[in-house]
Amino acid sequence: MSTQITDAAAAAAARDEATGTVVDPIARDAGAAPGTPERRSSAARLFARGRRPSWTLVVAIAVVAVAVLWAVAPGLFTSYDPIDGVPAEKLLPPSATHWFGTDAIGRDLYARVVHGAIHSLSGALIAVTVGLVAGTLIGVIAGSVGGVLDEILMRIVDVLLSIPGLLLSLSIIILLGFGTVNAAIAVGIGSVASFARLSRSEVVRVRRSDYVEAAFGSGGSFASVLGRHVLPNSLTAVVALAALQFGSAILAISTLGFLGYGAPPPTPEWGLLIAEGRNYVATAWWLTTLPGLVVLVVVLSANRISQSIGRRTR
Repeated sequence: MSTQITDAAAAAAARDEATGTVVDPIARDAGAAPGTPERRSSAARLFARGRRPSWTLVVAIAVVAVAVLWAVAPGLFTSYDPIDGVPAEKLLPPSATHWFGTDAIGRDLYARVVHGAIHSLSGALIAVTVGLVAGTLIGVIAGSVGGVLDEILMRIVDVLLSIPGLLLSLSIIILLGFGTVNAAIAVGIGSVASFARLSRSEVVRVRRSDYVEAAFGSGGSFASVLGRHVLPNSLTAVVALAALQFGSAILAISTLGFLGYGAPPPTPEWGLLIAEGRNYVATAWWLTTLPGLVVLVVVLSANRISQSIGRRTR
């Protein structure tokens, strides 16, 4: 009886191979008819289900895309000048003419938020680049070389991790000077330790894999195995962290701008916009609330995208 079942399964497999059909063996054994949903590969069903984006992810991508378009082409979204205002139109509430209202000297707040995207997003990009490049380099060296060098680098990373990120950024920006670029570099340096720790742990994990040992055993050099096997399979989690760090960098740069360490007035940087409106909270709530909501929505959207990347790279 078992021989007949095996022969039938082999014949079905040969028939499917001849026709080019990928069939789930479990569905074949269950006797499902060709072409029915049950005959589809289980791996294909899982892949299709995993690729179906949720509405929150779609909204997050749309929000980040709009923010990027603000930074690249602000003139497409507003015709108002972000620097010069109309004194007769000061402190106007949100309306169809001024979507976010106006500030204390009659400048359109929506225009300032749109034109400020380039400062906040470019600063976040610089911060992520600094942290990603420097941290990944340190982590790869520590994880691949090991030994005394690994111990020394990881103890330095432990010291950096023990310092609060905002405090470390403030200390660095005081040395570098004020400005959006310096604030971005300071935030990036503050994130080096996180990238270094994660990349080192991923490199160590991959190095202990069987296929890496087999590559070394077959005569592969250290550089070739590192570039061909270790790095491509260990940096996927680092990419997810970079996406998450992008949102955190926007928040950190806005915080530094709010404290006065970012771009000087009248630059329309998001953190500075919130700081300028704090003296008018009682009479003009929109000056702080609406720029703050923009920062919050963009950061949450970047974090949602990072979460999706992290799930797909596991």
